[in-house]
Amino acid sequence: MRLVRATLESRRGRILLGLLVAWLLWQGWLVLHAPSKVAGGFPDRQRVNALITLPFVPERFHILIFQRFGRVSGTDGNSVEVRNIDKNQLNAIARYYWVRRIEPLQLGG
Repeated sequence: MRLVRATLESRRGRILLGLLVAWLLWQGWLVLHAPSKVAGGFPDRQRVNALITLPFVPERFHILIFQRFGRVSGTDGNSVEVRNIDKNQLNAIARYYWVRRIEPLQLGG
């Protein structure tokens, strides 16, 4: 209890606590907002193909992140085609703040 009181009484402690609260709020917002980025219409199977849209042209960094979830098969403008994604991982991909939308990849696309 003394440690908590000493932390709150110091300027550094209040700044650290403020940063911690801000980070927790940011993480909470990402968790709550992620499902709204995932479109409906994905097939009823465990592995799916998705078209992930960003607000900008994807760079190597983004492609490498998506490769953790599935096989990147191409890009088109601001979108990345990712195949063979575990359907349970769609919300994890949507948690990235720079992902705008995740939709099922249409046949032939």
